[in-house]
Amino acid sequence: MNDLIHSLIFGIAQGSIYALIALSFVVIFRATGVLNFAQPALMILGAFATSVFAIDLGLNYFIALVLAMIVIALLSMGIERVAIRPMVGQSTFSAALITVGLFIALYVISTRLFDSKPRTVNDPWGVSALCLGGNLKEEWGFVSCEGGLIIYWHSIGKIVLATIVIAALFIWLARSKYGLAMRATSMDQETALAQGINVGGMFSTSWAISGAIVALAGGLFAANGSVIQSTDALFALVALPALVLGGLDSLKGAVIGGLAIGILMNLTKTYQTAIAPWLGLNFENVVPYIVMIIVLLIRPYGLFGTKEVQRV
Repeated sequence: MNDLIHSLIFGIAQGSIYALIALSFVVIFRATGVLNFAQPALMILGAFATSVFAIDLGLNYFIALVLAMIVIALLSMGIERVAIRPMVGQSTFSAALITVGLFIALYVISTRLFDSKPRTVNDPWGVSALCLGGNLKEEWGFVSCEGGLIIYWHSIGKIVLATIVIAALFIWLARSKYGLAMRATSMDQETALAQGINVGGMFSTSWAISGAIVALAGGLFAANGSVIQSTDALFALVALPALVLGGLDSLKGAVIGGLAIGILMNLTKTYQTAIAPWLGLNFENVVPYIVMIIVLLIRPYGLFGTKEVQRV
């Protein structure tokens, strides 16, 4: 039972990051119809920016995280204005290819700028773990819980921060003037223009919000005391199966899809070696893509995505 609860908590924590990354995709896709493949690079740049502010400049982790979100939001807004805005009216496939090129460029830049030395944000949560019903022991930098359930504070922190930000985003989109304008733009750009909405401004806002969210995901991803490097950008690719599972244009689907993928991966990691050892080690990394293939075959618009109706 302890293994199950531990897997669920760790899965929800990991899924919270996937949910944030998937949300960052959906925010842009709903507003512009573009699937931004540069998000993984922006995520790792957010993690590096958090490290620079927290370690190099000595700022509090949470202040560093907010500053990193602002920096990546501005960078994302600049990318939209320079590289994506001129593509308005072109095919979405062409715009998607532009974002692939942006991913490569940003990935190379992150490698050149930050991979010269190991980056970290250390462990900002103070206490390493909570031991329920047992004795907490720490030896050689490792913690264990004899006879009880161990819960890492970084898992709880990730869940709490992600929940606050996701709830704030949903409330803002539902009730604020700009949120309603973004929703109107995502539904029909021409009608939004006719109603006096600055569609270009909404595009920039959506990219800025998306950049801030994915930077938060990067900062939370790094906040467990481990070393981060550019190749960790590939972590964000797991958000794509979550995105497909929930639906490309569904905010609710992005959250549910991210949590589902995180939990499924950790349950697989915990029980697969005992149930199906013939599948080999690290099979949990394959599970999200199996889920994605199944969803694409059975329900290609996802659990909550808009079903396209084609009339002949």
